[in-house]
Parts: sequence; C-alpha cells; structure tokens
Amino acid sequence: MVRVVVVGAGMGGMAAAARLAVAGHEVAVYERSGTYGGAVRQYAREGFTFDTGPGLLHLPAVYRDLFVKTGREQLEDRVELVQVPVTARHVFADGGGAVSLPNASRGKVISALDEALGTGAGERWAGMLTRAREAWEATRRPLLEEPLRDEPSSRGTLSRDGAYPALRKRGLLHRRTPTLAEAAQDELRDPRLAAMLRGCVWAHGLDPASAPASAAVLAYIEDTFGTWYVRGGMRALADALYERCLERRVAFHFDSAVTGVREKDGRAAGVDLADGSVADADVVVAGGGPAAPGGEGGTEQGTARFAVLLALRGARPEGTAHRTLVHRAEAPGQPVTVLRPDDPALRPDDAHETAVLTLPVAPGSAADAAAAARLVEQLLAATDAAGLGLSERLLWHEVRTPADNEAETGAPGGRVPPPALPGARGAFLYPANQTRLPGLYTAGGWSHPGGGLPAAGMSGAMVAGLVQDPEWRGSV
Repeated sequence: MVRVVVVGAGMGGMAAAARLAVAGHEVAVYERSGTYGGAVRQYAREGFTFDTGPGLLHLPAVYRDLFVKTGREQLEDRVELVQVPVTARHVFADGGGAVSLPNASRGKVISALDEALGTGAGERWAGMLTRAREAWEATRRPLLEEPLRDEPSSRGTLSRDGAYPALRKRGLLHRRTPTLAEAAQDELRDPRLAAMLRGCVWAHGLDPASAPASAAVLAYIEDTFGTWYVRGGMRALADALYERCLERRVAFHFDSAVTGVREKDGRAAGVDLADGSVADADVVVAGGGPAAPGGEGGTEQGTARFAVLLALRGARPEGTAHRTLVHRAEAPGQPVTVLRPDDPALRPDDAHETAVLTLPVAPGSAADAAAAARLVEQLLAATDAAGLGLSERLLWHEVRTPADNEAETGAPGGRVPPPALPGARGAFLYPANQTRLPGLYTAGGWSHPGGGLPAAGMSGAMVAGLVQDPEWRGSV
C-alpha cells in the first residue's frame, strides 16, 4: 500500500482516486474549492436547475468500466442514462432549412439528410464518416487507451497524419495537412453539410480553420456510439463518482489549496498546503491542470465557454430536440448550441422549461457586464431568427462567463480543454500522465488523453495503471 495525494477533485482526479483506493492504497484528495466535480456543476434558482458545464455524455462505456472496476454496483445502479433520440438538430441561416440527425443510426441519418438537403447529401456525409472511422481505428488505442510517452518514438502514430482525409484536389495542400474546414468544403460539397461538420468541431472548443482534418473523428464518435444524457443533469454523474470514492474510503479535504509538490531523494514526497501544513505521500496525482502545482504545461488549444441559462414560461414543445445547433450567417462554422433537456427534475413544473445557450469564446472575454449583455442579445437574436421562440417566453436569465469558470476551476481565462486529436505533428496532444519527476502523475482534461468527460475518466484509469506499474502499456 502506498500513500497517494490527489490534487483536485475533478472528474479525472476522482476517477484516479477511486481506482487507486480499490487497489488497496491510502488516498486523500485536496480540493481548492468547496465541492467536487471540477467544471461539472449546476446552478439552481426558483425551481429551475441548469448544468453549467458539460450537458451531454459521449462514450459512457468509460464510466461503466470505472464503476465495474471499483465496486459491485454498476453505473446504471447509481444514475439513469438516457440515449437522446436526436444527436442534434441543425438550423441553417438565410432560409437554408433544418435537419435532425437521428441518434446512432447511420441509415436513418442518410435518409434524413437526403430528405432535408437533397439526394446524395446522406451518402456524402456517410462517406466522410467512413474516412473518419479509418482515422479512429488507426489511432483509437494510442490516443485513448494507452499511456503517452514523451519520447518522440512513442508519439509516432499520433503525430503522423492518419488515414483521413483524402482531398479531391490537393494543389498546395499536397505539401501539408488540410484543416478540418478545408476537408469539409472539399469532401461534402454542400455548404450546409460543411457547416454541420465544422459546427460539431466548434462545439468541442476547436477552431475548424486550424484543427486538423482528423477532427472529423468527433462527428464519427457521436454518430457511432451515440449521445447520452444523465437524468437529473450531468452533475448526477459527479455525485455518483464522489459517492463511489467515499465508499472506497477516499478522504476528501475541501477548501484546501495545494501550493506546491514536495520532493525528496529525487521523487515526489507530498504537497504543501496554503495553510502552511504538509501532506506527505509516496505518490502525487496532479489533477488541477497546467496552472496547478505539479501541472505539466498543457496546451494553448481550445477556448473558453460563454453560457446563458434561460428560465422559460410555457411547456417544452413536443418533439423539441435536446440539442440544437443554430448556424449563423455572420459567423459561419461557429453555431450557437441550444440545450433543452426534457427532464422534470430541472424545472419547477411542466408549465415551464429550461434552456442553455452556449458559445465557445476567447479566454477571458466578456469580462465586463456590458460586453456580456451584448453577447446575450446576439445569442437570443440568433435563436429567434432560427424560429426557436425563446425570447418571448423568457422569465429571467443568468449569465456564465469565462471568469465564472476560472473562479470555479482555476483554469486561466476560464479555458476549457478540448479533445486531443491525432496528426498535425502532435500539436493537438497533451502532456503524458507520467511526469519527469518520479512519483508525480497528472490526470484530468489538461493531460493525456485531453478534454471531455470520457477522456477525464480514461486519464484516471491510466494513472492508476501507471502507479501500479510504471511500465504499464494499457489498455484501460
């Protein structure tokens, strides 16, 4: 048994803590704030409840595996997972119409696209997903299931450009990897299809104009593995993981900021706390990101998140999609995401509805009230132009700026880590979980395998494997 200190009670840190505790180690978590879950939080007011972080879950198998490996009760014994019927509804600007993509049904997706956008649209979209699948199959294991080594030879497959894309007219692009935006325009040959692909990547906090074409794997994951919601809001997933940690006798210390990692005899030996005390340990797991003590640099990729929480009068219209992407003529490829969960737990009664508008923004932006108010007006105007009719039903709204996320998570500028991507010479990868200091590991969205709820859970599994065996190779 070894003594383990985990810095930060985010999803990655708790995933590592639960796995290490069930392996027989003594685990203590030190969290700078007063609660757990990292960015997976909720805001409640007057009977309305809103997720202020992730609103949907992809690859739920990651958390199913976590619960199987750490206790008798499975994930579905703790939370209710709901597969939403529509992956996303896309509404196009300037009378371009709309299309709803059925969840995890390639044949139905093809039919829906042909009907809404014209014959052949479905096959072009399916062809793009097929090429994205080739990139996924070539990189899935080293990207998501194996520890990343910092040696260049270890990063080989992930640094090289994968099987995607295959542009029809390369020209100058023959000498470099095309971006996701370039691949979308070349292959899909319909501005609305291209907007859908760019919008999927944008919603993950990546700029389609700079992200490599391998970012198409994000659309493939949604199409193939489905999109899920946790009844009661995504915070329920953090609650379940926290409770599992307590059952495994993980000790939590809230309002306990860590100021540094202690070293002794050339390895990690514990942490210094803001109150002047010391927590000794044989292993330290830094889960707070690049700005936290023990963080390993991180990446400058990604954006922050601006959100508007809407309390609405009137019942949720029947057939409303859980997620709608509103494509704007003034900002091609940068749609507004509208989340409208059909969940009685989030509203005071069935005569009201909740909605959350989100938009990736520059870190630190919308810092003053006037700038935030202008952005709220723009987002509401975009949804009104799309025919959603939210403004006329608005009771009140609450704004969540990048500064709010920074205050809660400590991420500079409120930055949200995007998913890791293969290709682009490794520019979209994250630092390895095993650091240069023996006994110090990193977990969470700012370390391998990157941002997003599934990746956070996977990072915890990788750290647990490496603590047990520094030469561990996976899989999770």
